[in-house]
Amino acid sequence: MASEIHPLVKDPLPSFIVGPGEVDTLLVIAGGILIAGILAVGLLFLRLHSLPERMAHKTKKIQFEVVAVLGLLSLLTGVHIFWVAGLLLALIDIPDFPSIFGRMANALERISGGRARAGTAPEAASRDGTPEEHLQKQTDAPRLDAQ
Repeated sequence: MASEIHPLVKDPLPSFIVGPGEVDTLLVIAGGILIAGILAVGLLFLRLHSLPERMAHKTKKIQFEVVAVLGLLSLLTGVHIFWVAGLLLALIDIPDFPSIFGRMANALERISGGRARAGTAPEAASRDGTPEEHLQKQTDAPRLDAQ
């Protein structure tokens, strides 16, 4: 008796209308599409969110750790300025100041006759000799004011 159609219905019912106790196929398909869409948007969001970190890692930048921390802060707090700052840091090249200053300090120590720091520039130390040899070369050179 439940499967009978009401006598006032003139045309046949559409295929997406099901009787009581039957599986609603349209609802199952719509639910699957909704879940797949939510997962796809979430993956797209996470890929976009990790863009600065991937850019800094790919180019092997010095500031990679800072970019990664800014991305994590942005993800956890929802403050988008951290993501923008991380993207800007990933796009610019920051010079390697510690190695430049280390080479400068090593050169100044060699010029002054002090010992060069170990591991900073072994090829430069072997090329120029010891600081004592360098000092000897300077004292052996003729002086312009001693005529």
